[in-house]
Amino acid sequence: MKFKVAILTSPNQWFIPYAKELSRLITGSELFFSHRDVVKSFDVVFMLGYHRIVKEKFLAKHSHNIVVHASDLPKGKGWAPMFWQILEGKNDIVFTMFEASTGVDDGDIYMQKTLSLDGSELNEELRRLQAELTVDMCLDFVECCDKYKLPSKQQGEETFYKRRGPKDSKLDVNKTLGEQFNLLRIVDNEEYPAYFEHLGRKYILKITEG
Repeated sequence: MKFKVAILTSPNQWFIPYAKELSRLITGSELFFSHRDVVKSFDVVFMLGYHRIVKEKFLAKHSHNIVVHASDLPKGKGWAPMFWQILEGKNDIVFTMFEASTGVDDGDIYMQKTLSLDGSELNEELRRLQAELTVDMCLDFVECCDKYKLPSKQQGEETFYKRRGPKDSKLDVNKTLGEQFNLLRIVDNEEYPAYFEHLGRKYILKITEG
């Protein structure tokens, strides 16, 4: 079955190269950076790393509006779920593909796959692995659509993660680097670097693999 596919992602953000690659891999798909530019109807709209509010009128135009979220929904709704789970010490991160709705990450589930980490990966590698699994799930949905005709309702207690900000990259000078390594793994050296405060001054700490 040939789908009319759109890929929707936010402008000026890390996922764009992977959105372009997904568009290349799905023949005839179209890439958009604003839902307002999606004028015609599509069989599938993959909404990946898209951070704007989309209303019911937009969703109703398309047969499927699909999101991939890095948590075992309904646990871990909200912002930066993979990074919050890494801070919690988790190495196996469940990714959930679900049908978008006007609620917060509460749509019916099509599939779940697990990203297994070894605990050494830093931000850039984590983003790459996240994107690669997301792309893989989208390709699976398109190529094996018959498997996913009957999505399942979310079950269990829901939890939420808050949006991360610059202050969430602050290190505690009274803890060892080993104790805070998971925080160092997820910070972005340019956008939100790790830092600590000492003797009334702020110091930036950047991490790379040697």
